[in-house]
Amino acid sequence: MNLRDLRYMVAVADYRSFNQAAEHCYISQPTLSTQIKKAEESLGIQIFERTNKKVLITEIGGQIVEIARRVLHEVDIMQEIADHAQDPLSGNFRLGAFPTLSTYLFPDLVPKIRSRLPRVRLILVEEKTDILIEQLNQGKLDAALLALPVNNDLLESKLLFDDEFLLAVNEDHSFSKKTKIQQSDLNDQQLLLLDEGHCLRGQALQVCQLNQAEEQQDVRATGLETLRQMVRAGTGITLMPEIAIQHQESGIQYIPFKNPAPKRTIGLFWRKTSARKQLMQKISDLIIK
Repeated sequence: MNLRDLRYMVAVADYRSFNQAAEHCYISQPTLSTQIKKAEESLGIQIFERTNKKVLITEIGGQIVEIARRVLHEVDIMQEIADHAQDPLSGNFRLGAFPTLSTYLFPDLVPKIRSRLPRVRLILVEEKTDILIEQLNQGKLDAALLALPVNNDLLESKLLFDDEFLLAVNEDHSFSKKTKIQQSDLNDQQLLLLDEGHCLRGQALQVCQLNQAEEQQDVRATGLETLRQMVRAGTGITLMPEIAIQHQESGIQYIPFKNPAPKRTIGLFWRKTSARKQLMQKISDLIIK
């Protein structure tokens, strides 16, 4: 068995289809099936159950596939170290961020990286936090911008900045004339929140729970821009991170909180085994500035 066979094995496990796995590996389906069969015979076990409609992973096969993933991941790290030994500030760099941050941070960051790190080819990924962490662990991302805390022993991080929340209200709301607001003013208020899966939803819920506020149950949004339009339409009020504030907007007011203001803390995360720590520092400096 060789590394090629391990890649075939992982592809079948990921796609649950020999045809799709073969397309992914740029080989014919019969060739891939033959190689998988040889691997099973070599190990003396059945990795996959085959039917006309689907592919299932056996219990022991699942364990084998996870070992194959780890082996391939270590090989990728070896190659990464070799590729960047001569020029650590070059090559593809896969950077992820969650949607309520990426939309507002990436447009400013991309030209900075192009200017300061011209040999780096930036590949941007926008996903929810759980998916970003999974992709980091699997080596599909080089780094990700996440909201602290992140409890993962495989990752290390650098704190970048605090992003304070402001209260977004319609211009006709009773709070709209306030220059500042206290968190306690949220008592008995109903706030518009994002849908499940967004880390900003969890952060906003914490603020609600601390201040006896409630979620407006009959409506949720899939993104900050939808929340913004809902507030402008008078549907409700919400918390808006400072990075997403658009100044001189009509129909909406952003009210800062008195200290201590609610906030989220953003950091850059990467694998402890990464060979690109020098590049992580350079990119961190560009984001902080």
